[in-house]
Amino acid sequence: MRKKALITGASRGIGKAAAYALAKDGWDLFLVCKSAKEALLKVREELENKYGICCGAMVCDVSDAGQVEEALRKAGEIHALINNAAVSYVGLLTDMTPEEWHRVIDTNLSSLFYTCRLAVPQMVHRKAGKIINVSSVWGNAGASMEVAYSASKGGVNSFTKALAKELAPSNIQVNAVAFGVIDTDMNACFSREEMAALEEEIPAGRMGRAQEAGEIIRQLINAPDYLTGQIITMDGGWL
Repeated sequence: MRKKALITGASRGIGKAAAYALAKDGWDLFLVCKSAKEALLKVREELENKYGICCGAMVCDVSDAGQVEEALRKAGEIHALINNAAVSYVGLLTDMTPEEWHRVIDTNLSSLFYTCRLAVPQMVHRKAGKIINVSSVWGNAGASMEVAYSASKGGVNSFTKALAKELAPSNIQVNAVAFGVIDTDMNACFSREEMAALEEEIPAGRMGRAQEAGEIIRQLINAPDYLTGQIITMDGGWL
């Protein structure tokens, strides 16, 4: 039986790139995203046609525990879980509404609880599994004007380390990647001038590519079982 991975936020960006990276390795996939149904179905069609894999797809708001439960039920048996879905908020903390705060925290952090609590039991039963959480350098260092996002990703890092310790006796590896600036739609809120100034701060001289992000996720899934509880930083030497 071929292995299957569930990827959240898979219609674009890092999630989509991770899907392509795993499909090349022959993984079956179950992809979810919040609202971009047409884009998600296009990704599914491309992967099935190009790589001959089985690929399920479903619109799912990962901040909603009920929707996540339905998605995990439809996905069936999974051997890897990639928690990638996230939203950002750029602005002063004092300008945030409670609803905007909860939207960031629930999408970026609570979703990990919703997915893992359902995926972990089957992994424990098999004594095998991989969980990869997509984090950010702001979870390590914090960013002005992105307090909620930074707090959510700091929570992702702690969640990763703690769950890794909990699941290590069951031979399940839990790791995260703290990405720097990756060229995805999430950065569309910044002007060309702002992005150019940011690139000048990065020793590598450029933003990371989504394909590079997908590749490091693939490598972590294929990494030795002794690698767990780690927050791998991939930021071009920025921070």
